[in-house]
Amino acid sequence: MTSQYINQVTGDLEQNVKEQERITAEIAGLQQQLAALQHDHTVLVNMRQALGVAGAAPEPASTGSATVPSPRKKATGEPRGKATAEPRGKAKKAAAEQPTAKAKGRSARTPAAGKDVATKKAQPTLADLVRRHLTEQNEPRSAAEVATALGEAHPDRGIKTNVVRTTLENLVARSQAQRSKQGTSVFYTAPHAPEPEAAPAPKAEAQPEAAG
Repeated sequence: MTSQYINQVTGDLEQNVKEQERITAEIAGLQQQLAALQHDHTVLVNMRQALGVAGAAPEPASTGSATVPSPRKKATGEPRGKATAEPRGKAKKAAAEQPTAKAKGRSARTPAAGKDVATKKAQPTLADLVRRHLTEQNEPRSAAEVATALGEAHPDRGIKTNVVRTTLENLVARSQAQRSKQGTSVFYTAPHAPEPEAAPAPKAEAQPEAAG
């Protein structure tokens, strides 16, 4: 009975380490996304200062709690000591119940969590969406028009007009978009979009001189 329980505890330890490795990989993926957002935050703050907007910029959330825990090493000696100290009846009951509960927890959590991380990694950035939208247009678009189109195409991202406008200005600063004004309105186009040219005025035909 003791050897059977020891084998069971050893198997649970291996499953625990694998679960820690899976969660560690997910945290690493989330940290990459956080680093990308922090980079965008720095760019947006610089754009805000360049545009002369007054007021303090919102500070990013602290990342002190996002430290990735290192996986714990297998410690087969400690569970064996605990196993021999427990009453045999209680050890037998725990050995029968723990595998089932852990298997259910893994089957409920693992696919959903893995799918979430994969979906977040596959999503393009807002700058990519804006740049792609401008490329697909045949005429200039305002920030509000771009935000409306992207909001309808990606309703789950909660796209805001002011964020889109800042992103457009950032693309203009990097020569990845062009800005033009029509009256008091500002419009944006892809960098390779040709500017509309006015049609040349027809030349007057030369009249023959009257005979003297």
